Amino acid sequence: MIDIKFLRENPDIVKENIKKKFQDSKLPLVDEVIDFDKKARESQQEADALRGNRKKVSKQIGALMGQGKKEEAEALKEQVNKDAERLAQLEAKEAEYQEEVKKRMMIIPNIIDEKVPIGKDDSENVEVEKFGEPVVPDYEIPYHAEIMESFNGLDLDGARKVAGNGFYYLMGDVARLHSAVISYARDFMIDRGFTYCVPPFMIRGEVAQGVMSFAEMDAMMYKIEGEDLYLIGTSEHSMIGKFIDTIVKEEELPTTLTSYSPCFRKEKGAHGIEERGVYRIHQFEKQEMIVICKPEESPMWFDKMWKNTVDLFRTLDIPVRTLECCSGDLADLKVRSIDVEAWSPRQKKYFEVGSCSNLGDAQARRLKIRVNGEKGKYLPHTLNNTVVAPPRMLIAFLENNVQEDGSVLIPEALQPYMGGLKVMKPNK
Repeated sequence: MIDIKFLRENPDIVKENIKKKFQDSKLPLVDEVIDFDKKARESQQEADALRGNRKKVSKQIGALMGQGKKEEAEALKEQVNKDAERLAQLEAKEAEYQEEVKKRMMIIPNIIDEKVPIGKDDSENVEVEKFGEPVVPDYEIPYHAEIMESFNGLDLDGARKVAGNGFYYLMGDVARLHSAVISYARDFMIDRGFTYCVPPFMIRGEVAQGVMSFAEMDAMMYKIEGEDLYLIGTSEHSMIGKFIDTIVKEEELPTTLTSYSPCFRKEKGAHGIEERGVYRIHQFEKQEMIVICKPEESPMWFDKMWKNTVDLFRTLDIPVRTLECCSGDLADLKVRSIDVEAWSPRQKKYFEVGSCSNLGDAQARRLKIRVNGEKGKYLPHTLNNTVVAPPRMLIAFLENNVQEDGSVLIPEALQPYMGGLKVMKPNK
């Protein structure tokens, strides 16, 4: 959510930003906000005048009563009662207008960074840089589900009976590998100075609305029936929500946290053949990172954060690339976003394994997170980034490490988390 003062003073900039995001249907919202905001302020001004006059008249009534001028005092009392009725009307109108302003402000997209390329959707995202040399071996790479099944490590049919499509059982060495990757990612981030956190896996509605758009909530989140609780789709929502309605001391910034959590997503819509198996699922686990910092430091932290993910994948010798997300691919609260994609030797292309986002002060404004600084209170910037998200990350790992005989090599960095195991050998 952008600053109402900024919109009031720069409506053309806000409209141009909406056009850059190809959301022209939202253009009328800007003028509507200005109109309702004007009405709300006019109501407030009239109400403030009545409140001020009430204090003044109350003193006059007291003085008149003291002088025995009861009739004059009663006349003033009648006027005070009429003013009280008018004040109640104004307060109700002001609240109504403010609610109309908020309703529209919640769906007007954030102002994007000048570095963001203009494009309609993810097909127009721009490659930034490649890390590592993509390799296509001279033998056929099996589909990731087949690799897992060769170790008796994946049971989709059993999961389908228990929970339906989009769920899975991981077993044996594959399950162990999954946990090893999460544990390695946790320690990797701790070594980079982030504080480890295991957050709540459910959040209240006001937190969900504070960290994401209504459209995202509807597309992603599972609501707990009969309660004001949602299962988290990603742990940064719970982690940022930790600071709702708080005042942070400036000297405590930046706050850098890395979290483990399961994640739950609806994943609406049909998907192609490459998204079978465990690529697009309703439940997965993830190691995440968030930063809350001074506004002037958020570009620096943005670069640091996506580089952490690149560095982790490179320690496992998985080639990756970064993509700058175009304007039409950015969620409404995001200022800028970079996707990290891993190389798939089977598909001979890259696929997304993580995303780093700078949300500016949008989440802080919605959640009322403030910083107490030398020059007064201000809103911090919030950022988030995926460290690893198995089992999708396992797809990249298995495809880049499977050998011609079906065995899978374990990189040195992961071996301590696999009990010293260097090679996984298939059972069939």
